[in-house]
Amino acid sequence: MLGAFRYLHPVNGNECSVVIGGDYITTESGTGLVHTAPGHGQEDYLTGLKYGLPIVSPVDDEGNFTAEAGQFSGLSVLGAGNAAVVKYLDEHVSLILEEPYKHKYPYDWRSKEPTIFRATEQWFASVDGFRDAALDAIKRVTWVPSQGENRIVNMISGRSDWCISRQRTWGVPIPVFYHVDTQEPLITEKTIEHIKGIVSEKGSDAWWYMPTEELLPEKYRDKASEYRKGTDTMDVWFDSGSSWAAVSAKRDGLNFPADVYLEGSDQHRGWFQSSLLTSIATTGKAPYSSVITHGFVLDEEGFKMSKSVGNVVDPEKVIVGGKNSKEEPPYGADVLRLWVSSVDYTGDVLIGSQILRQMSDMYRKLRGTMRFLLANLHDWKPENSVPYSDLPKIDQYALFQLENVVASMKDGYDNYQFYKIYQTLQRFAIVGLSNFYFDVAKDRLYVGGRVSYTRKSCQTVLAAHLLYLVRAIAPIMPHLAEDIWQNLPFQHTLEDGSVAKFAFDLKWPDKNEEWRSVQKDDVDFLGVILELRSEVNKILESARTGKLIGASLDAKVYLHAENPDTVSKLKELASATNDADALHRLFITSQVEILPSLSEETKLGVSYAGKFSDPRTGEIWIGATRADGVKCERCWVYTKDVGSFLDHPTLCSRCHGVIDLQPQASPATAAAAVA
Repeated sequence: MLGAFRYLHPVNGNECSVVIGGDYITTESGTGLVHTAPGHGQEDYLTGLKYGLPIVSPVDDEGNFTAEAGQFSGLSVLGAGNAAVVKYLDEHVSLILEEPYKHKYPYDWRSKEPTIFRATEQWFASVDGFRDAALDAIKRVTWVPSQGENRIVNMISGRSDWCISRQRTWGVPIPVFYHVDTQEPLITEKTIEHIKGIVSEKGSDAWWYMPTEELLPEKYRDKASEYRKGTDTMDVWFDSGSSWAAVSAKRDGLNFPADVYLEGSDQHRGWFQSSLLTSIATTGKAPYSSVITHGFVLDEEGFKMSKSVGNVVDPEKVIVGGKNSKEEPPYGADVLRLWVSSVDYTGDVLIGSQILRQMSDMYRKLRGTMRFLLANLHDWKPENSVPYSDLPKIDQYALFQLENVVASMKDGYDNYQFYKIYQTLQRFAIVGLSNFYFDVAKDRLYVGGRVSYTRKSCQTVLAAHLLYLVRAIAPIMPHLAEDIWQNLPFQHTLEDGSVAKFAFDLKWPDKNEEWRSVQKDDVDFLGVILELRSEVNKILESARTGKLIGASLDAKVYLHAENPDTVSKLKELASATNDADALHRLFITSQVEILPSLSEETKLGVSYAGKFSDPRTGEIWIGATRADGVKCERCWVYTKDVGSFLDHPTLCSRCHGVIDLQPQASPATAAAAVA
């Protein structure tokens, strides 16, 4: 009903209409009868447009009333002007009540003074002409995380015209001239081209210090006194949003569109959007192929970092250390980079002293893994490689795992999911390799003959791991990768025949289909063997606790399975002729026996036993006793042939063969060695 009423303005006597406001008027706050000033607030402005109200803003740049305010002209709005208006209303019986009223009001965060909103003349860029093109371009960009696409689509779809002008004392000027009398703007292709030439030579500050007549092209110089240069500056988002034009589209060696734009998640309404709009408007395509957004870095407790609180983690101190090296040790750049790779940056991430210590431990373990590879390749040469088809099954399986791991890491890099690379690296390079392959490889590397087939096959696999992993870790830990490469005990030749001098001379390894060709049944069964090995180790640990054995080589393991296929595969491994695939080598015991049947008498004779069950193999019974035979003093394996050799009565046949094959030093060499 109120919408049909009209009223007289208490100061100028104009007849005004009552309008129904928007959602910002509620029954929970105030009287519900709200003063609407379309020239002094965004919500009021939109209401004014809706009802056709005049946009009046009688306030100048100094915060004083203008001539439009009549008798109040020149008075400070928030000072004497406010008091004068109240006095006028009171004197003309238009004021019912005046009292202090506490309410929310916007204050400037820097000056701590109340602000006045004004409707002023600004420059706008319309997005209507290319909105659809922008929305279409968004679909062709990779957004990480994917929900970023929805955010920017919603913002572009519903955004109004872009106000690109600002009234600041610094910034990139908007190159517009205004007629002194009419205030008509002067901006043409000729004026823009002329100013572009000046700015390219002298910089954008030339607009501020050069006189108007020099900024105007020749055509307008005789009328320079009739114009003034504008003082508006460009919206900083328009400025930064045009950076692609000056960088990726101009500089040699860079691509346009850029491969990646990377910023915080708040930039969907900022840099990402402004860059998209400026590029679409001028080139018709997005300035980036991918956009990655990240959260914010918080302290270890999840709180925002603050200098006043003292919880800021300084990257420089993380790298080079602080004054107190115990409290702030120098971790180096690689540890900090490793931390970056370990977190899911799509949300907020935590960092602190405890987290950095964990990263340092991870780094040291990884470094230890790489040192193991380097140390055991000290005498290896590429020409010593064993052909893939001649490798033991366990070595082929190791290369199969390596190929899959590197492929997984590449997928992580391609999709910017670095935390998945970290997790893969942690599981494989530190847990998988160290706890299994390195463990079972030590016998071949340290006990087998220097030129034995099993040692060379193992070194072939270790070399492949070294060459693959150094490339896989290089983007995250470049210093470690280069340290490894500079200590490489052999030369690695590139495809063009040159020797790779640096880690970053290498390209990412190509897919190796041969390594991926391991039969699925073999992969599955070897995976089962690894799980079975864990159960065997538990039983051996019980036997060790019970004082039956000391080291695992003191033991003999018995296995019994009902599944015929499982029995066949276990027997095949138990009797492997290449030694590397033999079950007792994989379990690191002296013997493994596959029992054809399992009697109660057998069970009673085994003090330590257990069961392993898997749908692929059925149930497998496991037992452990002391190993048969005598302990070889060189390899520590128990065999029945120790004592069979008069020249080395304490060695087993394998070790005797190794010792017998070692080259003998000449008397002169021996004397020199003693000296």
